[in-house]
Amino acid sequence: MASSLLRSDRAGWGFAIPAFALIGTFIVLPFFFAFYLSLTNQRLISPNPTEFVGLDNYRSLLGVAVVTLEPERGDDGAVLRDEDGNIEYPSLRSVTRNDDTPQYRGMREWFRWSSGDDARVVIARDVVFMKALVNTFTFVLVVAPCQAALALGLALLINQRLRGINVFRGIYFMPVVVSIVVVSLLWRFIYDGQDGLLNNLLSGLTFGLFQPVDWLGNPSTALGSIIVMSIWQAVGFHMVIWLAGLQTISPTLYEAADIEGATKWQRFRFVTWPGLRNTAVLILIVITMQCFALFAQIDVMTKGGPLDSTQTLVFQAVERGYGKQDISGGSTISVLLFLIVLCISLIQRWLTRERT
Repeated sequence: MASSLLRSDRAGWGFAIPAFALIGTFIVLPFFFAFYLSLTNQRLISPNPTEFVGLDNYRSLLGVAVVTLEPERGDDGAVLRDEDGNIEYPSLRSVTRNDDTPQYRGMREWFRWSSGDDARVVIARDVVFMKALVNTFTFVLVVAPCQAALALGLALLINQRLRGINVFRGIYFMPVVVSIVVVSLLWRFIYDGQDGLLNNLLSGLTFGLFQPVDWLGNPSTALGSIIVMSIWQAVGFHMVIWLAGLQTISPTLYEAADIEGATKWQRFRFVTWPGLRNTAVLILIVITMQCFALFAQIDVMTKGGPLDSTQTLVFQAVERGYGKQDISGGSTISVLLFLIVLCISLIQRWLTRERT
């Protein structure tokens, strides 16, 4: 008996070791190497030797401060205003280039708001990275629930024994098997500001009252346009996962609910949803990971523009690491992204844990 178990363990390790070797070679070791590079000033091509800089790269990315600008005042003490009636403030350079405030040197304005007559200005050492961080979290917070809910709705619709239902399953899943690059190019034409399909459709529905919008060229609509496209592209994949979870729920539970006179909502709340708990955890984690890895759509459709309105963490890591040959900067962003995703995954796992 013992020898049989030993042979079984050997066979298991024999199959597992190649997988462990590949994971260690292409995932674990590169991560530690990236962490090491994030502590240096390594560039892709540079005549200067690599130097150890410690946490300087992290400070350069995460450095944020809030400064207060008091309004300009005339000789009589009255607040000065411009021709439009807006309060005039001293230049931000009076703070960021002042020898009395060396901690703010090199920082730029991110955004500001008014507090009475004063202006509160948020300044950052790397404004582009901060925009990428906010855009990435915005993308995750919008896409994750919307995509999961839409995929669940589609799964409920096609989880029926109807003639031709497989055709609908294939149609919904079709965008998943098409290359994301091809999908991005297609939607770039749809969003075209001049003769795009979306503008023509909206113009036709409003009998010419709708004015064309440059969806990808407008900072206020570019990220939202990519969010809509991303939800449409991947919803079929998560629909299949939901569908697999639905088919594991025993039909006898629904029969019992019908006998008790349960409504459709009660059937979903007390039978379907509890049976999909583990599937929901998987869906939530998978969508979150995919959202944080947003890159191809940005690279094909906007290149991070306009005005950095569609910058994301992965795009910034690639752009800096290879586009600007700043290997240490790209590695630093990669390490920060790993830590963010790890923390969110642990929080999700804790929130969705089994409660006794």
